Amino acid sequence: MLLSSQRSVLVVVDIQEKLMPAIAESARVERNAATLLKAAALLGVPAFATEQYPKGLGPTAASLRAMLPPDGVVEKISFSAAREPAFLERLERLGRRQVVLAGSEAHVCVMQTALSLVGLGFEVVLVADAVSSRTPANAELGIARMRAAGATIVSTEMVLFEWMERSDIPAFKAVLDLIR
Repeated sequence: MLLSSQRSVLVVVDIQEKLMPAIAESARVERNAATLLKAAALLGVPAFATEQYPKGLGPTAASLRAMLPPDGVVEKISFSAAREPAFLERLERLGRRQVVLAGSEAHVCVMQTALSLVGLGFEVVLVADAVSSRTPANAELGIARMRAAGATIVSTEMVLFEWMERSDIPAFKAVLDLIR
């Protein structure tokens, strides 16, 4: 299955100010999430973020929050975003069945969201270089479990080139500049 900019939605899970200092390779996660958000905007892919208990973990990282629309955050208490009615309502409104996931922590909120979405019949695509956990071992275990459950594991560049499909589109150079 190839990704399609017409069928995808990008969900950035819990990249929050108070959580990220504890996340392994947090700069890589934020950088790749930002690249995905910029490409999504250029290619017409809807995107939003989730925040796990923002009163305690703070808002989405400022660098990413600036790229989201005014209504671009869904707050949650459940570790799986798919257990939050507002999250599912947002997905249903968009009418897109291909969910591209980035965020933290790979073995908790990202994984539980992915497994729930697979169970609901969504095509789940995990951007492995845009996720992490407090420890690399937990991130690896979370990614392995998502793969075993049916999520497709990809990289940031794979997402961008699959969303573009061709090199003769108007946004090609701008998207290419994001990874140079």
